Amino acid sequence: MRKYKVYIDENMPSQLARGLNELQQPQNAKDGFEIEVLSIKEVFGQGALDEDWIPKLGEEKGIVITQDFNIQNTKHQRELYQQAGVGIFFLKTPSKSGFQYWDFVKKMIGEWESIKKIIKKENVPFAYRGSSNKPFEKMEF
Repeated sequence: MRKYKVYIDENMPSQLARGLNELQQPQNAKDGFEIEVLSIKEVFGQGALDEDWIPKLGEEKGIVITQDFNIQNTKHQRELYQQAGVGIFFLKTPSKSGFQYWDFVKKMIGEWESIKKIIKKENVPFAYRGSSNKPFEKMEF
C-alpha cells in the first residue's frame, strides 16, 4: 500500500496534525493508501528553517500544508521545494492575524477529502492554494 507523509507546518496547531492522523488511520485501508499526518514543529523542532526541513521532506516525497506564502514568493525557497520534490498546499489566512483556531480546524476537516484526492492523483512536486472561503486549486510553476 502506498504511504504518504503529510506535514502540518509549525504555523498551524500541532494538535491538528495529531488529530488528523488519528482520524485518518481507520480510513487508510478503505482508501487503499496510507496517510500519516505529522507536525513539522514536533518532528523538526520549533523554528526549524525551511531550508532544513524542505529537503528532508523531499527525500520521503513528503507533502506540507502551510500558511507561509513566503515559500512561494521567495525565489530560492520556491526553487528549493520544487527541486526537492515536495507537494505543498498553501492556505491563505482570512486576515493578518490568521485563522481563529476552530475556523482553521473546520477548514482543514472540510477540505480533508479534497486534499486526499489531490495527494492520490498528483506526483510531487506540486503546489495548490486555497483560502478560508475557496477550495484548493492547482498552481502553475
